[in-house]
Amino acid sequence: MKLINDTLLDATYNKAKESPRLRMNYNFHKNGEDPINRLLNAILPESYIRPHRHSHPKKNEMFFVLRGKAVVFIYDEKGQITETQTIAPSEGLYGAEIAPGLWHSLLVIEPNTVVYEIKEGPFQPLDPMDLAPWSPEAEDTKAVSLFMNKLRGHLLK
Repeated sequence: MKLINDTLLDATYNKAKESPRLRMNYNFHKNGEDPINRLLNAILPESYIRPHRHSHPKKNEMFFVLRGKAVVFIYDEKGQITETQTIAPSEGLYGAEIAPGLWHSLLVIEPNTVVYEIKEGPFQPLDPMDLAPWSPEAEDTKAVSLFMNKLRGHLLK
């Protein structure tokens, strides 16, 4: 039996704090070939999750926020925000499922946020066609900072 408890969440989050990407996975699946990939994703608020979609191949993505708070952003083809949803167990909203082909990103807005993700396997890195062309590349730290500030500003409207 595999348990999800505070000890595991804390250990994974502490590793995320030391990661250059400011997030860390803890995989429950044995390898990327499993038909269902299940993982914890501990994410710091400063971590950039580039807008993307899952269409090559088409896959659903489901996640549950176990603790903390995050906002899901949905975008149109031009990168305009069409929908936002705060996911926070403290507010009674626990997770979301994202359909294949839907542009989306996640912005963590509370420290100690840990998400449980479920994705169809086998694991495949995102196809470059599934990275939003209107979003900054992770290496462009100045553009990423501006983009994330724009998302945070959208929440204040």
